[in-house]
Amino acid sequence: MNAMHPRLHAVLGEPPVAPVPSRVWRDWALVAVLAPAIVAEGVLRADLPWRTGCVVIALALLPTLLWRRAAPLAMVAIGFGCATVAPFVLPGDPCRLITASFLVLLTYALFRWGSGRAAVIGSLFVLAKVIAGGVFGSNDGGELVAGFAVMVAAATLGVAIRFRAAARQRELDRVKLLERERLARDLHDTVAHHVSAMAIRAQAGIAASVRQPDAAVEALRTIEAEASRALAEMRAMVRVLRRGEPADLVPNPRATDIGRLAGRFRTGPTVDVDLRGDLGGLPPALGAALYRLAQESVTNARRHARHATRIEVSVAADDTAVRLRVTDDGEAGAARPAGPPGFGLMGMRERADLLGGTCEAGPNPDRGWTVTAVLPRAGVGA
Repeated sequence: MNAMHPRLHAVLGEPPVAPVPSRVWRDWALVAVLAPAIVAEGVLRADLPWRTGCVVIALALLPTLLWRRAAPLAMVAIGFGCATVAPFVLPGDPCRLITASFLVLLTYALFRWGSGRAAVIGSLFVLAKVIAGGVFGSNDGGELVAGFAVMVAAATLGVAIRFRAAARQRELDRVKLLERERLARDLHDTVAHHVSAMAIRAQAGIAASVRQPDAAVEALRTIEAEASRALAEMRAMVRVLRRGEPADLVPNPRATDIGRLAGRFRTGPTVDVDLRGDLGGLPPALGAALYRLAQESVTNARRHARHATRIEVSVAADDTAVRLRVTDDGEAGAARPAGPPGFGLMGMRERADLLGGTCEAGPNPDRGWTVTAVLPRAGVGA
């Protein structure tokens, strides 16, 4: 019994899903289709005892579909509460209509979007309707079991999709965090490299300052102290990000290093690289990001572009921005994600967004796949 309390508290403490999707055209289309279907069923079915009452109540409950995500508990209470009470006080049972099965969507929405407390309370309304239909209504035992099974299936589907979406969101958050760590590491490695050079030059200046005025010696000592302090702070920061990995003070790849991705390989497509504009003067963080984006795009193309023979990488820089374009000639739609973007693409978008740019990917009109990134020339840390 004691073990049930933490579980019950966990269920009741489950927050609602946020953010709630806004109402879309499909919601209005669903209502627009169901409304005439309800009227048509009421006209054509001769076994309804009070067809007018059934149709009126079903039409009155139909708008609950429009608010099923924003207020799932309220809509369940209205929908199933009215469906439970209506046969006793009004001329008609809306649940006698087949088209009134849209109430199942309210059950699904309750478990998909509502809080844990709302799901428990809303379940009581659903259970009351199912029991009332079997005890006081015209439903026999088989219909009672079937109705209960349908509601349980809708609730189970809502919970399954909810947890699947939550798991994907956690994975996306992990990818974004990883990309932020990588960008911080790139920034650290770049700054640490230059600060190390500053410290070495300052030490050399001190050694050679015997023939210089005392003011120069004091200035060089100040430079050395500041550089050493900054390097120590940067190493401490990156040690936290890298979970204990030692700092690597070698220079990061630059935009001009994208040319190293070109070549013919024993297997897979040929990679051609075209670099245009002034790429040598880019900020280190921007150059490293361009190289990472190009490298990831080429790797994805070589891995997923079926029957591709060529991958083209072009980088064009002007006074304000740098544009990266990676395209292949693989078969259209082959082995490419049709649903939400993959984690690799999400990481690329996160890196571009952190630098104030954009990164998009999608199929070409004829064949192949294209990744396009536009990053402002100022970059980060310029």
